Amino acid sequence: MKLFGSYTSPYVRHCRIVLTQNNDKFEFIPTDYTQSAQQSPTQRVPFLHDGEVQLTDSASILRYLRERHQQPFCDDVADFDLFCLANTALDATVNLFLLERDNITTENSPYLQRQKDRVHSILTELDQRDWPQRETYSDGQLRLACFLSWAQFRERINVADYPRLQQFLLGMNHQPWFANTHPALS
Repeated sequence: MKLFGSYTSPYVRHCRIVLTQNNDKFEFIPTDYTQSAQQSPTQRVPFLHDGEVQLTDSASILRYLRERHQQPFCDDVADFDLFCLANTALDATVNLFLLERDNITTENSPYLQRQKDRVHSILTELDQRDWPQRETYSDGQLRLACFLSWAQFRERINVADYPRLQQFLLGMNHQPWFANTHPALS
């Protein structure tokens, strides 16, 4: 099994966590923008090759990895909604981050300001919830933690502005399988 991606990608990190938790043998192949544009129709990472199986999105990769071990992927609608909320915030934040590199900022675009507001709105909503401090986490919770960690690493959010989410992330950082995949370790 080959997982293509970057060490800093939160989408790739989520896949790496599941692979590690399940003790799956895999080869991680560092992949940049040019390589992903040539090797994946989505022109992004992660993508996975496992024999005849070729997947091009982290959600399909996660479902595949879970099914291989008879595990649920977002086993109920509430967890799937959490996964989608975290993914929406993550997608918006990644796009803002990449556009900022090209000097396209929220000051230049009402649409981008709406994306920034969307992230804050989602985080505010999620900060109202109670979060587990345990060793077994759902894929919705893992996606949220990968987003929070990446956004903090890239200085996109101040997680201290969201105290319950900050506590949730602190708890996740104590899990070896989460801490050992932190983007700063690449």
